Formats: sequence, structure tokens, C-alpha cells
Amino acid sequence: METAERFRAAVEKRDLTALDDLFTDDIRLYSPVKFTPFEGKPMVLGLFGVLLRVFEDLRYVGSLEGTAETSADGTEAPSAILPFRAVVDGRQIHGIDLLQFDEAGRVKEFTVMVRPQSAVQALGQAVLAGLVADGLVPDPAA
Repeated sequence: METAERFRAAVEKRDLTALDDLFTDDIRLYSPVKFTPFEGKPMVLGLFGVLLRVFEDLRYVGSLEGTAETSADGTEAPSAILPFRAVVDGRQIHGIDLLQFDEAGRVKEFTVMVRPQSAVQALGQAVLAGLVADGLVPDPAA
């Protein structure tokens, strides 16, 4: 799928402007460190700004294409899975990005899964610190 290839290239180049063109306005991103999704293009782009700073040596190592049921309405949508490897705070992460597309080929739903548990915890701490620093969420310690 062209969008998955463009997404992969944008992330690898750390190009937020290119990502903006690929997301629907009402995109939902399901994170491994937060129960409720991040919603809307401004929040998801802000999150990607943090992720692109937090992930070291981020590289995609493959791709799979097909369809998957969306969380929003249970219908099947064209989808792509992009396995990746990265380092966060010295911890190796293995993960996948599940991208689900709308009729125009833009990403409408995005799910991230990572392992191992220690990496999930490191990622959660680093992302929260970045979101607070960027003013996207309030400081829970305040």
C-alpha cells in the first residue's frame, strides 16, 4: 500500500509534515502505555513529535498487508503491519505498527504494540515526559 510506504519513509526521515498528509483529521492512535486512544490529528502529530525524539535507532524490518477489523465500528479496513526495532533509554524494543486506512488511503486508526514489558515501561515514562515538556498533557506530579 502506498500510504504504508510513505508512512515508513516519513518516520525514518523524522518528517512530521509528511505524516500530517497521511492522517485523517479524526485519527485514533492506540498506545501500549495508555488505556484510551490518542485522538485527532493535532494530538497524534504531537505524540509523533515526541516519539521521533524518544526512539533511537528506529528501523522498520518488514511489512504485511491485508485487512483488519477497526476498533471504531467493527468493519474491516485495508491495513498494513510494519514490524520495527528501536532503542528507548538503553532498552531494545521490538514492536509493530498496525495502520488502518480510510477509503482515500489515509491512516484513520493506528495501533502500536511493543515488547518486552521493561521496554513498555521505559517507553511510557519517556513519552509522558515528552508530552508534558511539549505542553500536550498536564504534569501528573503538579
